[in-house]
Amino acid sequence: MDNSLDKVNKIEIIEHVWINMSDGVRLSAKIWMPIDIKSQPVPAILEIIPYRKRDSYALRDHANHAWLAAHGYACIRPDMRGHGDSEGIMLDEYSKREQQDTIEVINWLARQPWCTGKVGMMGLSWGGIASLQAAVKQPPALKAIIPVGSSVDRYYDDAGYLVGGYPGQGLGWGGIMAGYCIRPPDPAIVGKEWKKIWLERLEKTPLFIEKWLNHQLRDETWIEGSVCEHFEKIKTPVLGISGWNDCWPNTMIRLMENIKAPITAVSGPWGHVYPNLGGPGPKIGFLQLALDWFDKWLKSSQTNEANENKFLAYIQSSHIPDQDATDRPGFWVSEPKWPSKNSIHKHYYLNGSKLCESQSKISEQAEICSPLTLGLSTGEYMPISGVEELPADQSRDDALSVFFETDELLRPTCILGTTKVHLKVSSNCTHGIIAVRLCDVSPDRKSTLITYGIINLKLREGREKLTKIIPDEFMDITVRLNDTGWQLQKGHRIRLSISSQLWPMAWPQPEKTKLTLELNSCLLEVPIFNTSKKYRTEELFSKPEEAEPLPHKVIKEGFGSREITRNNTTGELVYDVIHDGGELHFTDINLIYGSNNSQHYIIKDNDPLSAKIIYVADFKFLRENWHVETKSILTVTCDRDSFFLKANISGLENNNVVFSRDWNVKVPRLVY
Repeated sequence: MDNSLDKVNKIEIIEHVWINMSDGVRLSAKIWMPIDIKSQPVPAILEIIPYRKRDSYALRDHANHAWLAAHGYACIRPDMRGHGDSEGIMLDEYSKREQQDTIEVINWLARQPWCTGKVGMMGLSWGGIASLQAAVKQPPALKAIIPVGSSVDRYYDDAGYLVGGYPGQGLGWGGIMAGYCIRPPDPAIVGKEWKKIWLERLEKTPLFIEKWLNHQLRDETWIEGSVCEHFEKIKTPVLGISGWNDCWPNTMIRLMENIKAPITAVSGPWGHVYPNLGGPGPKIGFLQLALDWFDKWLKSSQTNEANENKFLAYIQSSHIPDQDATDRPGFWVSEPKWPSKNSIHKHYYLNGSKLCESQSKISEQAEICSPLTLGLSTGEYMPISGVEELPADQSRDDALSVFFETDELLRPTCILGTTKVHLKVSSNCTHGIIAVRLCDVSPDRKSTLITYGIINLKLREGREKLTKIIPDEFMDITVRLNDTGWQLQKGHRIRLSISSQLWPMAWPQPEKTKLTLELNSCLLEVPIFNTSKKYRTEELFSKPEEAEPLPHKVIKEGFGSREITRNNTTGELVYDVIHDGGELHFTDINLIYGSNNSQHYIIKDNDPLSAKIIYVADFKFLRENWHVETKSILTVTCDRDSFFLKANISGLENNNVVFSRDWNVKVPRLVY
């Protein structure tokens, strides 16, 4: 990796600047810019996120923004209101006020004497969503965006509701987010007011999950921040990037299908990471790709919008399941538009235990009553290159499901796009979810997860309303699986596994459910792609580059672990996930920062009301004469009718508790 910056512009870093919002709140921002910017104004690149620019995200921010600044841009990283060194309180994600702040920052940038008046946006996750939301608002200065690992529909696939089933991991996000919000500002930036600001955060930060659980249907709470409601308003050129192994793999195809703006979409094998920094690989030169995009739309006086659209997709090849995979075998394809003329929808019918190309005339049923512990091999909802985050061998979960598979494939078979499963199903009660997994079965019978989808049967006619389930009455439903690119090798089999549980990806229903499938009315619809031309990674992308690392020392190495324990007497299964971020000393600002997050999923074999999740998020800040810690814990349990949220946040100064707050909340189970 070539990290050298002396071949391009020398840069300066402005550690802090205040940006005034229209309601009086000030946002703190860090800027990387070329040193000759006053005599030669440059375009600005904005990344706005809540994840703290001086400590928790400092290394990543510097790697990207110092590199782009050295190549002729002013890069700005504000902390969102209520976070880091910014003022104010965050009351919810993606609120109207938050979106207004973003537009005001864009307008502020365009007015600066060192800016040409042209602004681009980029960002991973929250920053990518913010970029799309800003494009919907159409501020005149915004000329190009690069959303990475982002969502267009907060209800359907955000951390809240996961394609119609409430994810256990999404519940925890609502607790952990409160832990993020209560971290203190840095006295080196805000001065003696730091403690007042910190205590106000501790006092006023809400328990986000309480609000989300009180909106279990797709109402205005979710619509407000969902750009899919306004696809027609996105006129800003988009370079969109997503990972097949991310929680949001569907965004690129949805953008390709719906927006009119020039778009280049890139879907690779990655998790929830920038594709130059994380895996599974192959990694690509994301920054060079971003530079080309911004140069075209922010610096060029002439742009050719004709034939601008392009879809670059990585086709993952058959491989053995590996939860720690650093690379995925495969190849790239390039399409000028989507849907592609090279794609067809192939139908497989469910006959007995087979997936067949012809429909059976014999009426046959299959019953599904899955163990509550099924799903532990599915992997993380949002993998970020941690320990064992990717799916494991699906064979155990397949054996506990009802599954159907093809004969051995006579030739390599490529899947690209959206797989759908059409089912005729009944439930023995007034509840039910269906989880569908598509797997690649090797000749030695290992089962590798290709993609999956979940639907709550009460939402079968749309996420905006409840539709009653009449026990034992058959319903027609369609389950949309996450988009993917995958090639099965000759001799492998396609397997469709259907279950009534997927723990902890989906919270279990109030009672254990038995589902019945009417097989001759069920259909698997697979997008088969003709891979007439294949590309190697190096043919399309440069090798990754980044700036020289921000000065720091590792005080304590981070680590991750996953452990499953079972009490054979009580039937209780505990799934523990640890993400210890270690401790870093940022030598340029003389600050030690540490983090430690954990997730604990608990359930008994035959008791859906035993489901329990505990999320813990602890942070440490240490400098001479300044020692602050924040702690948050959320516990979620349930009975037949309600969720129970028990939470605590606390702040410690010099090992003494200066603030503590508890929640004990009961929320009706409307859908879940």
